[in-house]
Parts: sequence; structure tokens; C-alpha cells
Amino acid sequence: MSAATTRSGTPRTPRATRTPDRLCAEAVDLAREAAEEAAAPGIVGAHVEVVAEGDRVVTHYFESKEPGYRGWRWAVTVTRASRAKNITLDETVLLPGSDALLAPEWVPWSERLRPGDMGPGDLLPTEQDDLRLEPGYSGEDAPPPNSVVSEELADHLDVEDAEIVTRTPSRGAIAAVAEELGMRRARVLSRYGLHMAADRWEESFGARTPMAQAAPATCESCAFLVPLAGSLKQTFGICANEFAPADGRVVSLSYGCGGHSEAAIMPKPPRPAPPVLDSMGADAFPLRPAKDSGSTTEPDATSEDLGHS
Repeated sequence: MSAATTRSGTPRTPRATRTPDRLCAEAVDLAREAAEEAAAPGIVGAHVEVVAEGDRVVTHYFESKEPGYRGWRWAVTVTRASRAKNITLDETVLLPGSDALLAPEWVPWSERLRPGDMGPGDLLPTEQDDLRLEPGYSGEDAPPPNSVVSEELADHLDVEDAEIVTRTPSRGAIAAVAEELGMRRARVLSRYGLHMAADRWEESFGARTPMAQAAPATCESCAFLVPLAGSLKQTFGICANEFAPADGRVVSLSYGCGGHSEAAIMPKPPRPAPPVLDSMGADAFPLRPAKDSGSTTEPDATSEDLGHS
């Protein structure tokens, strides 16, 4: 017999109207031998109780001294045929009692995984029927990822000792045009996947966050917002302000912070007003009065030669 475990936290209880079979209830030694055979030496403790499971079907419970299994009990079920005195062993299992120490409920890895758990070298597989993804356009020239090669082709490749290589589509083919446009993907985000991402981003950097409530303006009018492509660009963008709390993160257009580009514009350096009297400039004055002013006459060339004025 091999021991088995169960996650049921409630032990089986006898029915009030059922009385254990006398011969089966007296087979304590047989039940103990079966429990000791299934368990390690010295693990089976004292006999606890007898429970009637049905007509001529009885379960004997023994204490378990297994380290780490506090409150667990070895359960050995015995039975006998009608009008027979020979007791037959049915099963031997390790069951938890009412105060047993149980492990937490098992959770699949896909539900245990949290953002930030992945490290360098870790791989995160996606299921074939992942609701977040839907078939995209991968091109008619190349098979989709994870496609299974037919048995006939696989046998032919083994005989010819050949390998499957990825064919490069010729320029002008539909697959080549799709590759240039960035459409050559086997699967793309579905509408459900887009909604999940939008809800997650809205919760982290949305309008209801304390930072957005105290912001002077929203990201929609911020110069540091880098718009996204596709349908998400109507609601989200990427923050490019290195001093903002959401730098490099996807933010909602209704989000905001104190690092808004127009929150506090730096004033220009002060420029003094022009002076009323310009004391730095030089005024040009003529050395002689104008000829038509009438205040002087033409100088005599002879007098100038003799030195007379």
C-alpha cells in the first residue's frame, strides 16, 4: 500500500445511525501493520478511533508522528465479505484532522506571476488560446509560429537530411509589404488585451491618482508627452520628462504631475529700460557755421596768407 494525501480539512465523521462492524472494528492489529508498512518506522502512533464507512466497511485512525504533519492521522480502511470472517485490507491513506496543519491552496504559476518577477533569462510562455491575443497577419509565405510540420514532410526531411529555413518574401509580395508596415505578426493584442492594459495603466497613472489630483494641468497639454500608435493613442502616451514620477511610463492623457511643461515657466532675465537722457552718446557739432546762416562772411584768402583775420 502507498500513502496518499488529501486537501480536505474536514475529517470523515461516522453516521449516527451506522454501527461499525464488530469483526472489522476488532482488526486493529491488521490496520496498524498496514499503516506501518506505508509509513516510515516509528511514524504511526496510538489508535484514535473507528469509523463505519458502510456495511462491513470500517476505517481505523492512528496518530501520525511525521514531522511537519501536525494533526494528521493515518487512516486504514478494512472490510469483509458477507457471511465471511476474513478481514480484507482496502486502502491506507494519510488524512488531515480538524486541527491539521495544511499547506495553502495551490495556485497555478500563471496566477502567481506578478509584475517584476521575471529576471534575465526567464521565459514567459503564452497559451495558444490566450484571451489577450488574437490572430494577426503573418504573411502567406511563412508558417505561423509553433506550427507543426506534417508527418509526411517530417519523414521526407529526415530522409533527405534537410532543414526548414525561413523564406524571405520577395519584394512586392503581400508578406513583404506587411513586414515593412510592421504587420507581419502571428498574433496581436485583442480587444480584451487592450482593455486589460488600459485598466492597468489607468490605475497606476490615471486621473484618480493623488498626483493627478494635485497637478496644475493634465498630460494632454504637456510637451513631454510622447503619443502612442494605434487605438491607445486616444487615451495614453509616454512621459519623457526625466524629473517626472512617470518618466518612461505609459500615462493617461488625464494624468498630470508637477513636472508639466507649462506648470511654471522660467522668467526671462530682466532688461533695464532705456535711459531718458543718453549720457553715453556723442553729439556732432560743426566747427564753422553754415554759409547761409548770415552770421559770418567768407574768409579773405589774402588776409589768411598774411596772418590777419
